[in-house]
Amino acid sequence: MERTKIQGLTIQPTRVALGTWAIGGWMWGGSNDQESIRTIHEALDQGINTIDTAPAYGQGHAESIVGEALKQYGHRDQVVLATKVGLDWIGQDVFRNGSKQRIIKEVDDSLKRLQTDYIDIYQVHWPDPLVPIEETAEAMGTLYKQGKIKAIGVSNFTVQQLKDFIRVAPIHTVQPPYNLFERDIEDDLLPFAKEHHIVALCYGSLCRGLLGGTMTADRKFTGDDLRLSDPKFQAPHFSHYLAAVQELEKLAKERYGKSIRALAVRWILDKTENGIALWGARHPAQISDVSEIDGFHLDQQTLSEIDHLLLRHIPHSIGTEFMAPPVRDHA
Repeated sequence: MERTKIQGLTIQPTRVALGTWAIGGWMWGGSNDQESIRTIHEALDQGINTIDTAPAYGQGHAESIVGEALKQYGHRDQVVLATKVGLDWIGQDVFRNGSKQRIIKEVDDSLKRLQTDYIDIYQVHWPDPLVPIEETAEAMGTLYKQGKIKAIGVSNFTVQQLKDFIRVAPIHTVQPPYNLFERDIEDDLLPFAKEHHIVALCYGSLCRGLLGGTMTADRKFTGDDLRLSDPKFQAPHFSHYLAAVQELEKLAKERYGKSIRALAVRWILDKTENGIALWGARHPAQISDVSEIDGFHLDQQTLSEIDHLLLRHIPHSIGTEFMAPPVRDHA
């Protein structure tokens, strides 16, 4: 499996990482712990050495599952473990908190849940407008100097916020949403990351299942499923995106003999050059075909065909604004 380099890490992370939001259960209708552990083990068996998680995924639950899975599997020193900081919660209500106090407390909570004494990539989950970027950056820089974290990352930051952050502490990775359907970062953030040697960990690679190849028009979402609030999964947009998926699936099969999932992930890898695609899964079968991404690349003609295909089927592109967690009432 292809690998990339991140400053500060002694091992090279694979360019496909396991995403564990769904494993936490929160906003995904729950999950099964033993099935989740099997999924993590399957990813490791398939050659993935990078796992991305966060305290907010199930309010600590995903981190605990990842920690238990790695304890059972062993070889912690061969795994790139990425988690996040800067969200707080009361019950199921999650909100931003990028204060120094929160960061210093949260890292120890995460280390305990993950059953480890260091975190490879520690990422600020969302910027907190009630806390100066400089305060957040200073706290992250302190953890970096202490050795509790090996690399500093940020997630969902604008280019200006990145500039403000790096005046105080280094940034080694950035984690934005990026997939065939959500491409807002192409004009500014990706060029900035490339210029400053920042590796992009792209989340939402399969666009919350849309690019998984199994979703149909009669699919229903219930409970706290975040897709209930995503306009892509509501009429009339849902039918537009499914039509695009159908044509993408045909292209993947006829031109490359691959699944649409492999095409979607390969598209991210080829577009970012050294970036990482987060492949979310909570069942072993959802990650068992990850090897399909090997052995092919998308040439410029294919990339252009994909762009035209999307324009034909999706008249109004929809972003990821709906996912942003609320800001606290006061600092």
